[in-house]
Amino acid sequence: MRILRIFLLTLLLSGCGYNTFQTTDEQIKASWSEVLNQYQRRADLIPNLVNTVKGYAAQEKDVLLGVTLARARVGSIQATPELINDPQAFAKFQAAQGQLTQALSRLLVVTENYPQLKSDQNFRDLQAQLEGTENRVTVARNRYIKAVQEYNVAVRSFPSNLTAMVFGYTVKPTFTVENEQTISHAPTVDFNSPKPAPPAK
Repeated sequence: MRILRIFLLTLLLSGCGYNTFQTTDEQIKASWSEVLNQYQRRADLIPNLVNTVKGYAAQEKDVLLGVTLARARVGSIQATPELINDPQAFAKFQAAQGQLTQALSRLLVVTENYPQLKSDQNFRDLQAQLEGTENRVTVARNRYIKAVQEYNVAVRSFPSNLTAMVFGYTVKPTFTVENEQTISHAPTVDFNSPKPAPPAK
């Protein structure tokens, strides 16, 4: 009878979404780790990028400071695994990353005014690494969004929603984008465009 009860309990749990929650929760954790890895990769590139730009465009203090401060705000947020279960903390994390993306975009736009900087090999390498990282961020975010979507559907759907209530599974926050077109493309600089005259000193 004991074996029969265990067997019936196993069938009950597998048929009401329990296994789905285990699978999707692990997918979310793995996807989130990849998102953090790519964001960290981007953050690690910024100091060298700022210093390189500063060497040619020290007068762009506001833009350089904006990038530095945005990176500092990102670094001040503890991106623990628990963050993905806290909608407010998640929104704060997302906002900080969005501000950093915008600051980097402004920095790369400014570099168009400095032909010598654009021809600097170190800058070109950093810019290529940054663009590649932004692409990886987009891919990682999309995987996370997909994993969370699958999980959240199970939390809200019958009969798996009953299992969710019993075991305390709740809806997880996901990335929301005010301007999907802007954030889905990495910041780019067209090195083949006509070179504008450097700003007057």
